[in-house]
Amino acid sequence: ETTTIGNGGHFLAYCHIAHNCVVGDGVIFSNNGTLAGHVSVADGAILGGLSAIHQFCRVGRHAMTGGCSKIVQDVPPFMIVDGNPAQVRGVNTVGLRRHDFPEEQIRALKEAYKAIYKRRLTVAEAVSGLKKHHAAEGPDYPVNELIAFVEASRRGILR
Repeated sequence: ETTTIGNGGHFLAYCHIAHNCVVGDGVIFSNNGTLAGHVSVADGAILGGLSAIHQFCRVGRHAMTGGCSKIVQDVPPFMIVDGNPAQVRGVNTVGLRRHDFPEEQIRALKEAYKAIYKRRLTVAEAVSGLKKHHAAEGPDYPVNELIAFVEASRRGILR
């Protein structure tokens, strides 16, 4: 099958994109950023140097991985992950501001992050509450994009 790479990306030395991958537009792969087969990387994502992403994982839009991160589950959009094994550390606030996301949307993503990662809720409980709170916004609203990503995850999201 095919591997697809979008436009306007920056790929530094020794990056590896394996078979059946889909890489979006405007991505940045730092040195030795590595994708196993069947990985999806959405628009605007940044892979830190020596990051390795396990097969069948997804990296959401405007997500960022720290250097030397071991990614074995999906990286939710707009989040920063780091570590070995990787954990979600927070919202990619700087990246979102650089891409002109409104402050109101960044605040909403920070609240969604707290619901999913900081409160003593299951992912399903957090998503249910977020859906109720953001039902009026459309599917392109970043929090709703985050919700859809989490619900579509087959490997689970990084915690």
